[in-house]
Amino acid sequence: MQANGAGQDQDSDLPCRNGAQNGAASSPGTAHSNGLVSGPNNGNTVSHNNNNGVSALPASNTSTTADGKKKKRMSQCEEDVIRLIGQHLHDLGLNQTVDLLMQESGCRLEHPSATKFRNHVMEGEWDKAESDLNELKALMHSPSNTHIVMINCLCCFWVSFPCFSIQRMKFLLLQQKYLEYLEDGNVLEALQVLRAELTPLKFNTERIHILSGYLMCSHAEDLRAKAEWEGKGTTSRTKLLDKLQTYLPPSVMLPPRRLQTLLQQAVELQRERCLYHNTKVDSGLDSVSLLLDHTCSRKQFPCYTQQILTEHCNEVWFCKFSNDGTKLATGSKDTTVIVWHVDVETQQLKLLKTLEGHAYGVSYLAWSPDDAYLIACGPDDCSELWLWNVQTGELRTKMSQSHEDSLTSVAWNPDGKRFVTGGQRGQFYQCDLDGNLLDSWEGVRVQCLWCLSDGRTVLASDTHQRIRGYNFEDLTDRNIVQEDHPIMSFTVSRNGRLALLNVATQGVHLWDLQDRVLVRKYQGVTQGFYTIHSCFGGHNEDFIASGSEDHKVYIWHRRSELPIAELTGHTRTVNCVSWNPVLPGLLASASDDGTVRIWGPAPFLDVQDVEGEECLLDLRHT
Repeated sequence: MQANGAGQDQDSDLPCRNGAQNGAASSPGTAHSNGLVSGPNNGNTVSHNNNNGVSALPASNTSTTADGKKKKRMSQCEEDVIRLIGQHLHDLGLNQTVDLLMQESGCRLEHPSATKFRNHVMEGEWDKAESDLNELKALMHSPSNTHIVMINCLCCFWVSFPCFSIQRMKFLLLQQKYLEYLEDGNVLEALQVLRAELTPLKFNTERIHILSGYLMCSHAEDLRAKAEWEGKGTTSRTKLLDKLQTYLPPSVMLPPRRLQTLLQQAVELQRERCLYHNTKVDSGLDSVSLLLDHTCSRKQFPCYTQQILTEHCNEVWFCKFSNDGTKLATGSKDTTVIVWHVDVETQQLKLLKTLEGHAYGVSYLAWSPDDAYLIACGPDDCSELWLWNVQTGELRTKMSQSHEDSLTSVAWNPDGKRFVTGGQRGQFYQCDLDGNLLDSWEGVRVQCLWCLSDGRTVLASDTHQRIRGYNFEDLTDRNIVQEDHPIMSFTVSRNGRLALLNVATQGVHLWDLQDRVLVRKYQGVTQGFYTIHSCFGGHNEDFIASGSEDHKVYIWHRRSELPIAELTGHTRTVNCVSWNPVLPGLLASASDDGTVRIWGPAPFLDVQDVEGEECLLDLRHT
């Protein structure tokens, strides 16, 4: 059996060794050969009847067991896996199983000095735990740990700053000691810790001032609330130990719950690589199976026509879901805007209101932030703008500054009390809800507009193939995006970081507005000089959709240049697509064929039975 001694030999910091003897598991409450003490009440008792593991590893890659049989020496990866499994079993309380695993493998979970330190922390033996830091400091300097750190190269913190790490660890220990004294009502002892131990460290003076304020707490509940602390006991000490472990090399003490962390990372990576993952991510492991790789079927993805809306009697130029996802507005060359109600349960749409009187047709729509109002704009030769009250269906404002204007685009200020509008004839206005002109910017030929969440910056694409940021408060402007071809339209992600551009003859481009760089060019779409509107969509806006002049709807994963789906069914140019912001499985497309198609997951029938459409998927991704 391996010992759990408190030996301080510098050569004993190797986590695994061969030639260990198999033995019976120790009884509960005694030191285990795995280097950890069982039982919920860990003490500082250390067994002295076993070997510390100070002997060097054999030079050969084989070792001899107690029965004389030779076994192959394990690789570093195999030893790491055993330690990870052992830690997880220990966390589950299966200490005897851990004993047997470590005895047969010749490994140990952690260095004996780390085990002693762990036990002293969990028992609240603060003076002994502080003394243990000297042993741990020596291990942080040891050549073998330096080698491990250099290999991983992400953890050079331990090598470069061992003195800082020990100081930080000591501060955390003394802080816990101080709080426990206060909770127990030992104010004089707590004050002594604060003055004679914490303050002389000259570390984190601001935190010491905060700690001194806790002396005024009238009772334990007040202290726990103000300090955001769980109180004296296993919970707070376990959290303290988790923090302390981050300053130690993994060869000395494994990071807490390391196996769970690795499994979580693996699950998240599989989800990120899944082209069709479009559901809310549960951060826990309980909701997934670790026995199978994560995969989402394309049948769960919105690439099947669920409904065809045919109420418009001419080309449909625009469509847009409301911010709460319960309505869809569509604008047409037939001079009408139709507002549809979205049943969130059945995901079916029903006609709610028809708004009439847009003499030139409706080529752009914008919902107010609270979805109370809807603004409609017309094509290039339209000088008017309509602001509708959606609930009542009444026209609140019909705005026209001049018959020579061209008001083709609009964007709401986040406060919902103002909007900006403009067109290619050089108009760029900021107005209130009654259409009163608040500000104007002369000489800007606007193609498309967007208001950022700061409430001050307006993005405008113009006829110079660029997007500029305009600040109406200090009347400054700056260049943000420069393309080589006309920007027909653009939209911005919810966080304001990314912009999606439809560029004439080039297709769909993704820009980072903060770094001002072109991130990706998406392939497949046919884009001439028609105005086509694309969108972000899905959970976390991981997907991008766009119409196309080849009558299709294209969908890409944001990180992939090639389309993951091509949706067919329209018979003429698809002018606009809109992804429901609340229902990630619902997508709308508007086309010159006079219809609006609602796309969703596959119905309860075989895909081969779906007539009149198909979801063309790039086989290179499947």
